[in-house]
Amino acid sequence: MTTADPRGTAPRGSTRAAGSSASSTRSRVVNPAWGVAPFALYVLLFLALPTALAIGTGFVDGEGAFTLDTVAALADPFVVSGFTTSIVLSAVTAVIGAVLGALVCYALIGMRPDGALRSGIDAVSGVLAQFGGVMLAFAFVATIGIQGFITVLLRDQLGIDIFADGVWLYEAPGLVLPYIYFQVPLMIIIFMPALEALKPQWAEATATLGGTTASFWWRIGLPVLAPSFLGSLLLLFANAFSSYATAAALTSQGQSIVPLQIRGALTSETLLGRENLAGALALGMIIVMAVVMALYALLQRRAARWQR
Repeated sequence: MTTADPRGTAPRGSTRAAGSSASSTRSRVVNPAWGVAPFALYVLLFLALPTALAIGTGFVDGEGAFTLDTVAALADPFVVSGFTTSIVLSAVTAVIGAVLGALVCYALIGMRPDGALRSGIDAVSGVLAQFGGVMLAFAFVATIGIQGFITVLLRDQLGIDIFADGVWLYEAPGLVLPYIYFQVPLMIIIFMPALEALKPQWAEATATLGGTTASFWWRIGLPVLAPSFLGSLLLLFANAFSSYATAAALTSQGQSIVPLQIRGALTSETLLGRENLAGALALGMIIVMAVVMALYALLQRRAARWQR
């Protein structure tokens, strides 16, 4: 039996019970850091470790000794041409995809978010943004290949031969259309939240002060959306720059872009007479991607000022 404290405090027995209960509660509390442990493990295994291996192999020879000969291969005209083609291809498809995707977002912004059309486009964009690789390559071969449906239809019915100047679909220029195919849906997904973040009060204030719709977009809308648009453009560039499967399926006989050059270096280590060339090429890609992601982080920090 517990005795009460004459000063009116809680019984000593109940105090000990409350203390032990609080202690057991604290012991059952899990450190929140454990919640990100699976993601940290994923990043370690599939990002940090491959990056370290790519950087490390680029500075060693076949016997494991340190060398700069492999990294020097990045200045070879063949490799420079591959990086140039990859950057140009990624930039062109990113700009086209960003502009077309932004126009679609502008058309959708006036629709009800829960409407059938808006919901349907959002769902289709989510699917098409991930539709790539061999499936996408086959779709384009079956549609506009040498004996594709549209190719045969244009040639037989209208006398138009889209391959009169060469089979461009299986070369680097032919990758533009497949890349745009998944770039536009991706732009819709990542740029729509920025458009939705525009506050209606800004347009109302512009109208109250005698401004027009054009002045609102020129003085408020476009400046506010510029960081988000440029950030989305950089993401599209990174998406195209790192794409491999679609290019490998369409241009299997060529090595015009860096991912295909890496594939060639892995399957034939005698390329350019240098071993571990794949590591040096991967190092070059990592540098380009690091620059792109750093710029993206700066733009996102600026865009976040208007999304609070």
